[in-house]
Amino acid sequence: MGESDKGAVIVISSHVVRGTVGNRAAVFALETLGHPVWALPTVILPWHPGHGKSTRVVLSPEEFDAMISDLTQAPWRGEVKAVLTGYLGSAAQVRSVARLVESLRAENPDLLYMCDPVCGDEKGLYIAEETAVAIRDDLIPLASIATPNRFELAWLAGAPLETNGEIMEAALALGPSRMLVTSALPLMAGSTGNLYLSGRNALLAEHRLVPNPPNGTGDLLAAIFLSRLMEDLTEERRLMTATASVFEIVARTAKRGADELTLEQDASSISTPMAMVHMRRLMHPAQTRKT
Repeated sequence: MGESDKGAVIVISSHVVRGTVGNRAAVFALETLGHPVWALPTVILPWHPGHGKSTRVVLSPEEFDAMISDLTQAPWRGEVKAVLTGYLGSAAQVRSVARLVESLRAENPDLLYMCDPVCGDEKGLYIAEETAVAIRDDLIPLASIATPNRFELAWLAGAPLETNGEIMEAALALGPSRMLVTSALPLMAGSTGNLYLSGRNALLAEHRLVPNPPNGTGDLLAAIFLSRLMEDLTEERRLMTATASVFEIVARTAKRGADELTLEQDASSISTPMAMVHMRRLMHPAQTRKT
C-alpha cells in the first residue's frame, strides 16, 4: 500500500494551543504516518490543565451535533476508513459521536473505530461521571478496539485490577474484540507495559519506565497503534512498533528536559522507531478456560 493510499481518519478529542496532548498528538502522528486527518476538537484549552490555570472552551451540544451531522453527510465520507475518539467534553458529545460511528459504519461495515476512553488515572475520574458512563454504555460497545489505561479499565469494569490476569478478564468482559491496556503490570522491575488482547493473542510489550513522563502518551500511542492496525502487519509487530515509538519519544523528551512531548523533533521515531521493547506472550484467558 502506497503512502497516499492510506485511508482518512477522523480524530475527535481535545485541542490545546500549546502542547502535544489530545488532537495535537494524534493528528501529528497520523499525518506523519501518511493519513489524511479530519480533526474535530471537543474542548479547546490554551494548554494542558496540569500546567496551571487553563480556560476551557466547549462547543455547545447543539453546535457539536450540527458538526457531526455535517460529517455524516460529507461528500468525502467514503474516504474515511477509521475514527479515533479521545477526550470528550460531555455526555451529549458522546451520543453525537456514537451517531457518527453508526452512520459511517452503515455505509462501510469495515470502518475501524478506536475508542480511547479518556476519563481517569490512578487518582480517579477526571471527567464528569455522567460522561464516563456514556462512554462505557454508548461508545465501548461500538468500538473495534478500546485503549484504556489500567485505571480507566478498572473504573469501566467496576473492579480493581491487581494482576494482568484480572486486566485480561476485565477486558474480555467489557466487550470490544480487541483491547490495548496501557500502564499494565510489568513483569520486569523498573518497567511499564502495554497489554494487547485480541481474539487469539495476549501480548505484553514492556520498556524501561521514564520518570515523570509528559502528558499525551496515551493519545500518541492510540494514534500510532490505529495506523499500525490499518497496515498488513502481525499483531506482535503492531504492538512492538507502536510501543517503541512512544517509549523513544518519551525518553528523548525527558533527555531534552521538555514539559511536552517533542513530537516536532521526533517524526522519525513515529515512522521508524529504533528503541528496544521486550515482547512476551501471556496465557490468554480463553485458553485457561478450555483446560
